[in-house]
Parts: sequence; C-alpha cells; structure tokens
Amino acid sequence: MTDALTDLLQKAARTAAEFRTGLPERPVAARADVDAMRAAFAAPLPETPTPASEVVDELIRTADPGLTANAGPRFFGFVIGGGLPSATAADMLAVGWDQCAFNGVLAPAAIAAEEVAADWIKQLLGIPRTASAGFVTGAQEANTVGLAAARHHVLATAGWDVERDGLVGAPRIRVVAGEERHATIDRALRLLGFGDRVLELVPADDNGAIDPAQLDRVLADGEPGPLIVCLQAGNVNTGACDPLGEAADIAHRHGAWVHVDGAFGLWAAANPRTAHLVAGIEKADSWGCDAHKWLNVPYDSGFVFVSRPEAHAGTMSHSAAYLTGSAEQVAGSSFVLGSSRRGRGFAVWAALRELGREGVAELVDRCCRHARHFADVLATGGARVVNDVVLNQVLVDVHADADAVAAAVRQEGTCWLGATTWRGQRLLRLSVSNYGTTTADVERSAEAILRVAKQVRDGAAG
Repeated sequence: MTDALTDLLQKAARTAAEFRTGLPERPVAARADVDAMRAAFAAPLPETPTPASEVVDELIRTADPGLTANAGPRFFGFVIGGGLPSATAADMLAVGWDQCAFNGVLAPAAIAAEEVAADWIKQLLGIPRTASAGFVTGAQEANTVGLAAARHHVLATAGWDVERDGLVGAPRIRVVAGEERHATIDRALRLLGFGDRVLELVPADDNGAIDPAQLDRVLADGEPGPLIVCLQAGNVNTGACDPLGEAADIAHRHGAWVHVDGAFGLWAAANPRTAHLVAGIEKADSWGCDAHKWLNVPYDSGFVFVSRPEAHAGTMSHSAAYLTGSAEQVAGSSFVLGSSRRGRGFAVWAALRELGREGVAELVDRCCRHARHFADVLATGGARVVNDVVLNQVLVDVHADADAVAAAVRQEGTCWLGATTWRGQRLLRLSVSNYGTTTADVERSAEAILRVAKQVRDGAAG
C-alpha cells in the first residue's frame, strides 16, 4: 500500500510539473469546451471499485483537453497569478498533509504558518500589526467577513447586538460605496442581509476613483446613525485606487467604519513606485486582499484583516462542547466563514519566503511595466488605450467588436483575454499579473490582438 501510494503521488506530481513547465508554449485556451468535457467525464456511477492508479490515469487523460493555461505567462483575461514554484509545491504538500486548520490544537503547524505569513503581509502592505487576520478563499469571502465585522461594530456602538438579535428591528445602517465598486461588495451586502439597494453611491472620476468631495457630500446628506464606507484599491477595469487616506479621514469624521476592497490593488503598497496610490491604507478599519492574484499563490487563497480583532472574532467565532480548543483559542476559523478549512497559510508563507520584500516589490513593479508596454505597443498599432494605466490593468478599443476579437484571440491560442463594459462601451480588458510574463509574451500577444482585430474589421466590412 505504501509503495502504491508513493507511486501514485509521484505520478501526480510529475504530471503537474510537466503541465506547468509546458505552459509557456501551450495554447492558452482549452482545446475542448465545457460541453465536450461534460461528455468526456460523463459515465454511469461504477458499481465496483476501480484501482486508484487507473482512476488517476483516466482523470489526467480526460481532463487535459479542457485545461486552460491560466497559470501561464500569456493569460490576461482576469487578475490571475500563476503559482510561484515554492507556493505550488507548498500547496501540494498541504494536500498531502491534509490538515484541517480549525485551530491551533487541531493543526498547530497550519495555524502558525498563517500567523507568521499574516504578519509578513501586514508589514508589506502597511496594515497595522495589531489587526487580526483570516485566511479566506478570496476577495468575496474577505469582503463579506470585513463587512460582517463592520456590521457588528457599528451596531454595537449603537447599542444593538446583531449576533444575538439579528437585523429585524436593528438601527438602520447606511452603506456608502463608489459607483465603480466591485460586484463582490453588492453580493456581500446581500449575503449579510442588507440587500444591495442599501447602497448610496459616490461618483467616480474618469479612471474610476471616487471624488473625496463627493464622498463628503453623500455622507453629509444622509441621516446620522450607523455608517459603513466601502473604498477600493485597484479598480477591476482600470486599476484606479480611491484616495484611501483622504477618504478614510472624511469617513471617520462622519463616524463611519471604513472597509477597503483591495483584491489586487493593495499589493501596490509593497512596491515603492506604486505605494503612493494606496497612501493612507493604515487608516481603514478592515481590508480584503487576495494571494492568488498578484502574490502568485495557487487558488484559492485570500486574506481579510480587521483593525478591531474583538469585532472580527465577535462576528465569526463559534464554539461547541466537542470542538477541542474552540473556547480557549481565537485563531483560524475564528476569523473566517468556514470551520473545515485547508492549510492555506503554507503556500502563502512559502511564496513570501521565496520572494522576500524585494521580490514582492519587483514582481508588482514588473507587471506594471508590462502593462504600460502592452498599452504602448497596442497604441502604436492603432488601438486606443482608454484608461490611465496606473497599475496592471489596460482597457483597449481596437475599433472592432471587442467580444468577437476576444473570442477569436482565445481560439487562436496565443493569449487569453476578455471584454468588459466601461462607460457604456465594450472594450478589451488586459490584466498582467503573472510572475512569468516576459516582454516577449507581451509583444507576441499584442501582435495577435492587433492582427485578429484587423481580421474582424475586414470581415465586418466585407
């Protein structure tokens, strides 16, 4: 049994390694669509057991045509990193170790890795060292947990225990956010019982950042009472960052809790060339961020930080007689939505250990340089760059049907990109987030985009 398990895991590791090393030249789009994959995987439930080695062989053979090379250097469709070597290996170890990171009694190594990695991240991003940290699945959970802590605090300040008494009959909470917020904010508000109609919106500038004067006006126009303000670091289309310090000062003057959705943009703080974009980050009350974006940790991995640990644990923690250590330890699942959770901290610890402070800064800076080069090459080729390229996001008008161009480029396989709507116009959206992307990858991809766009225009004209 031991030899068989060793052989099986070694085969899985070899296959994963071959896939990863082949990414630079693998067609970025999957060769088979989801319908073909459904047909390939479909089969009656077996009546009898199948040897594990046969199952793994079948899985590898069946899945391969439907694998997208999103971990590769020419995937620009979403803000997706690629999995640093040490982080990928650490995640494989985490699967093998199979730790349930509920608390430090059940999983001492997993919890310790999270705590050390969280402290390193707070140092890199300028978040107060006293803030509590939860390792979550991604920005959606981070924003939900951060806003749950906000709900807890503003209602407790108003004399209401929301964990005990719920929202029925509670003081009304105002929630203010920019008009270009990410959709996960709206979804978090629905999950928390607010409903997304509660939002009061602040106008944004041409690049998607809120106007502090408009924020002050919106806050002043409303009724006094419990108040939450949602700010953004890194607009998903343009990369724009709200003026965090100034906006936080304004919000606090009105008695608000300030939550920052910084899924990828918070990493700007780790690079001296971009840190000014998130100046004042430390003034917020809660923050959400991802590791599987700019830190290039495998999916799924994110963080939530809360300046008031008692509010964080007060809304998330739970205990039961059978849960050893749950009443004594505030750790792990005390800060997230899940109780049965894998050891996400191992991969994050490994990524930060591999890169160090200088490596994280260089990674962020390099992606920003690649984004600007992408914009320059496309503009030279006749495209119109719509946004101010402040981070790693590029919006492009190629003077052709954006969805048709994106689909054709994906089908060709050179790179993967998508389309988005910005200010009422469909545009191509490029995000440079992978540690392995090179200047050659950018130029090769830009050439493909311009060439396909011309073909789409010519076809439409014909």
